[in-house]
Amino acid sequence: MTISYDRIKAVAYAREWAFGRNPAYYNFDRIGGDCTNFVSQCIFAGAGVMNFTPVTGWFYLSVNDRTASWTGVEYLYRFLTQNEGAGPFGSDADLSLAETGDVIQLGRETGDFYHTAIITGFTGGTPLVAAHTFNAYDKPLRDYAFERARLVHIEGVRK
Repeated sequence: MTISYDRIKAVAYAREWAFGRNPAYYNFDRIGGDCTNFVSQCIFAGAGVMNFTPVTGWFYLSVNDRTASWTGVEYLYRFLTQNEGAGPFGSDADLSLAETGDVIQLGRETGDFYHTAIITGFTGGTPLVAAHTFNAYDKPLRDYAFERARLVHIEGVRK
């Protein structure tokens, strides 16, 4: 059964926690960064469903009981774009098709992606994002230094 992804809840969560840390989740700032952990929390707020498949799923129960996709840039991308089971799923899309609640990842020209943010709005066609590690909310994407950006459009959620 497929349900809608609640973009409003995802963005509301981003607004609430962009400049703080939800104590229900570990803060990864000092061990590689907290950006993907934060975006996973936002997605979960809008999806309400985790995927408890060992190794390849997408879940967080504790710092020691989670999948790499919850906190790793490339792993989250692979999960969202290849997920055929429970939880959120999405696809690569052109930035012109971005919506609030979608995921943007920033990278180098070589294809090495290193940062994950969630779209919170738009100004003049430019996405505004929220992120952790370097906390931000409604920060214009153009204010980041990056060589490549990719959009993962969240299409829905499977129960």
